[in-house]
Amino acid sequence: MTETTEPATNPILKKLPLIIIIAVALFGAYFLRDYLSFEALAENREALIDFRDANYLLTVLVFVAAYVVIVAFSLPGATIATLTGGFLFATFPGALFNITAATIGATAIFLAARWGFGETLGKKLEDTDGAVKKIKDGIDENQWSMLFLIRLVPAVPFFLANLIPSFLEVPLHRFAISTFFGIVPGTVVYTSVGAGLGDVFARGETPNLGIIFEPQIIFPILGLCVLAAMPIVINALRGKKGL
Repeated sequence: MTETTEPATNPILKKLPLIIIIAVALFGAYFLRDYLSFEALAENREALIDFRDANYLLTVLVFVAAYVVIVAFSLPGATIATLTGGFLFATFPGALFNITAATIGATAIFLAARWGFGETLGKKLEDTDGAVKKIKDGIDENQWSMLFLIRLVPAVPFFLANLIPSFLEVPLHRFAISTFFGIVPGTVVYTSVGAGLGDVFARGETPNLGIIFEPQIIFPILGLCVLAAMPIVINALRGKKGL
């Protein structure tokens, strides 16, 4: 009796989703930057409001789908999309629509990267010795904390926060849950800014996108970062005591 083995997956085929994402991202960065901008939102605000009032459910579905595409393909305009969610749907349910769409889009990048080369890289890191292996083991022991930290810290680019976990064999459910809840603070802030765009447009001004770094906003977020980091610190201290 002969054993049958499954044919190996073509390496190019495995990388195809990520290649498509990168290609579309480059295309979008060059051709779509003027269409996914604050100026474009300001110019089309009345048409958007009229369409929303006439087709609320359809507007929600189209908006969420567009937001997913923007995040999944790393197109320019994610911040503008978040502001638009607040402008069209108020802070709530706008924040819920924004968080849901961003999580779905982030998950798409995560899966594409992991399928393309994340699993292979993760196994290579697992098989190494020395400092690299220790770093990976440390991350593995504190995955929840690390995942929430990279979402909460405003300095970590969203695109990198989607890619890094795919290299470290993070389970899909952990990635999705930590993304959904980890982006809540920042998303609510920007959605609330979007909810006030009517007055900003009336004054002919631009929104203050640096609001997230103001003390009353950044300090509570940093507090959440400290809470997320506590398990890492505790595990490190326990490790030292065990030496």
